[in-house]
This record gives sequence, structure tokens and C-alpha cells, in this order.
Amino acid sequence: MIFRTIISACAFVLLPAIAFADPTGSHKVAGTSEDGSKYQGTVKVLRNGETYIVDWMIGKNESIGTGLGAKFSGDRFEMGPASDEDTAISVGYVSKENFGIAMYFEQPDGSWQGVWTYGGSEKVASEIWTRE
Repeated sequence: MIFRTIISACAFVLLPAIAFADPTGSHKVAGTSEDGSKYQGTVKVLRNGETYIVDWMIGKNESIGTGLGAKFSGDRFEMGPASDEDTAISVGYVSKENFGIAMYFEQPDGSWQGVWTYGGSEKVASEIWTRE
């Protein structure tokens, strides 16, 4: 009971900060690959009906993904069609060399922080999107 009250209070405090959430737009990307190397680039997120189109450019390498949205609804997390209220996005992607999955959450400062991996990997890499 105490845990549920604490979670509800946290959601109440955070909801005003995430009320204007929406992953669409152009972002700068800064990440760390599974081998520890750093990289930078850009990502564009567009709404495409009930999904997102996610297009990364890291150097000369392009990856294209399809994403689903998620947001807080009352005291629970709701996954479903893309929405301008989304505070999270999950993405399946393909690149020239591989495929993979990623998950991002909006942060209080408006950036989107996430993790990703590619097909067959045993490791997870991290990435931050910052609006341009």
C-alpha cells in the first residue's frame, strides 16, 4: 500500500513535466556502442499513422526503424498507437549490416534517453537524443 502511494505521488509530480511529451522532430544523437566507443549523429522521428518512422544518420550509416508509443495513463503505463502524449517509444530498426531493437524514455529536461541492441548481440548500448 505504501509503495502504491509513493508511485502515485511520483506520477502526480511528474505528469506536469511530461504533459507536452512528443518524440517527433529532429534530434542530435550521442551514444556509446556495445564496445564502449562513442558516436554522434542525428535522428528524425515522424508520426506515420499509428506508428513512428525513425531515421538515424550516424556518419555515413543510415538506420531506419518503426516505433510504437507509450505514455502514463492515470497510475499505469499504457502502450499503443503513436500519440503526441507519448513519453516512451520502442523501435525495431534495420541498417545496412544488421537489425535491432531500441527503447527510449523522455527525461525531465526534454531529452530522450534509451538503450539499443542489434540482432545476435549479448550487450546493450546507450543513446541520448537532444532536440535540435
